[in-house]
Amino acid sequence: MVRPRANPRALMIQGTGSDVGKSLLVTGLCRAYRRRGLAVRPFKPQNMSNNAAVTADGGEIGRAQALQAQAAGVAPSVHMNPVLLKPTSETGAQVIVQGRIDCQATARDYHALKPRLLPRVLDSFAAVAEGADLVLVEGAGSAAEVNLRQGDIANMGFAEAAGVPVVLLGDIDRGGVIAAIVGTHALLEDSERTLVKGYVINKFRGDKALFDGAIELIAGRCALECFGVVPFFPRATLLPKEDSMALDGEAARPAANGAIKVAVPRLPRIANFDDIDPLAAEDDVAVTVVEPGRPLPGDADLVLLPGSKATLGDLADLRRQGWDVDIAAHVRRGGLLVGLCGGYQMLGRTVADPGGVEGPAAEAEGLGHLDVETVIGSTKTLSRVKGADALSGEAIEGYEMRMGATSGPDTARPWLTLEDGRGEGARSASGLVMGSYVHGLFAADGFRHAFLERISSGRARGESYEAQVEDTLDALASHLEANMDLDRLLAAAGAVGG
Repeated sequence: MVRPRANPRALMIQGTGSDVGKSLLVTGLCRAYRRRGLAVRPFKPQNMSNNAAVTADGGEIGRAQALQAQAAGVAPSVHMNPVLLKPTSETGAQVIVQGRIDCQATARDYHALKPRLLPRVLDSFAAVAEGADLVLVEGAGSAAEVNLRQGDIANMGFAEAAGVPVVLLGDIDRGGVIAAIVGTHALLEDSERTLVKGYVINKFRGDKALFDGAIELIAGRCALECFGVVPFFPRATLLPKEDSMALDGEAARPAANGAIKVAVPRLPRIANFDDIDPLAAEDDVAVTVVEPGRPLPGDADLVLLPGSKATLGDLADLRRQGWDVDIAAHVRRGGLLVGLCGGYQMLGRTVADPGGVEGPAAEAEGLGHLDVETVIGSTKTLSRVKGADALSGEAIEGYEMRMGATSGPDTARPWLTLEDGRGEGARSASGLVMGSYVHGLFAADGFRHAFLERISSGRARGESYEAQVEDTLDALASHLEANMDLDRLLAAAGAVGG
């Protein structure tokens, strides 16, 4: 057991590229050091994701930081991810600072904003460090994006400003990991190199002894210490996803006889798609994320329209794909249709954005499966909610994260009843179409099982979703314990403010 330190320490994991496993590694380390008796806190200065979570005080942070907080055994805080970028187009994003909307910015505009944001990032870092033994910091993208180094707050710019030691993470599954580690180190400035204490190799497959020569080679080139070679961790798919890159190539598991089939169209600005994770975790549920250019499967039991960061834009793309026709045919066949947040808005008769909140001011016809209308406004609703399913009475818990209000006759048949007594969401007269603004519904075991039993009566109920997540976090921590030198890694951490 490691004795908690008198002063907080910090260590930053920076990647040699995007999607090398930084979020997962920090998550596992949060749980591993927590199990050693340390008060651990996660921190990510800048994140870019349309998958977000709502904190208890009504702010929003990246979904990965919420999971890291869970791994560390603490409540999520807006300070754990002080800058969150939520893309609304190829070149623009909503900028969230300490949990609240700050502005809308193009990529070029945001680059100019960063020096103004650094003091607030450092304030949040100090807030997270208070009362902690160890702060584990996650970088964003690549540590060696030298073209973006000026004003950087996500990687080395933050590490230098806060004086935090750095460990590089490389993904061997991509190939070229030796060049990635050595090349990243070579591109850093001398002052940045002094912060780099070593590296970790991630997603290894096969005999680790074959990498021994590479460790010697890297040590000869840049004198970096190897803190571990971590084998691929297949159970990572059981944890909530943050980055839409995680959906690349996503396909359903081979379906057992009688399996419930769920189809999810992959929209360009898909958001909070971790709503589908509890469904995918059920043994008798096969979830298929349908890529553009492919039809929605005709044998689906449920079509689920997920959240969107740009509802009108994604609605137009849904029509370009011909998915509106597939959805109409699905409903005619008696299939269930569910929309969550932006997906709920699309199910109605009209969607209007008169102020141009999510893009150019516009109005469009919805899919027409619910008799409701939506107006997108500038006020953002962020709140944790509890309530019950209006059909089964099963308890639900989740969060609202929306910019818009939906009204119309079908809201008189709410899907949910919240704790304050108000109805939430809408159902069609047939009962086949449902929409809600509440994210996280399907994580409630009783609700999820009751919902699925409407599709397949008499099915065996699966295990608790949250218990599965907790078991996976523990397995991940054990996986890192077995393949990394966590004592040496902890020794590499530096004192906060030191």
